[in-house]
Amino acid sequence: MSTAPSSPTRASWTIKRAVDWVIRILLALAFLAAGGAKVAGAPPMVAIFEQIGAGQWFRFVTGILEIVGGLLVPRTSMWGALLLACDGGGGDHASGADRW
Repeated sequence: MSTAPSSPTRASWTIKRAVDWVIRILLALAFLAAGGAKVAGAPPMVAIFEQIGAGQWFRFVTGILEIVGGLLVPRTSMWGALLLACDGGGGDHASGADRW
């Protein structure tokens, strides 16, 4: 009887990889949709950026960053996640969400 830890089966490894890719693709699609709405000038996005007073140029910048980040997420998730984290942090700062 062996006491060595059993290795995961090939089927469980394949399922984990498939779930990982599905999550990555869904996140990428979400960021592509959000960035596309900003760049396209969807009325709610225009209103939000008017309300925070950052100007419409900031809407374009965040939209482009979200699109690029969404494109990076599936294959180079580390860089995409880093870019999107900076985008989200900048948005929080610009909107005043970091104020107490």
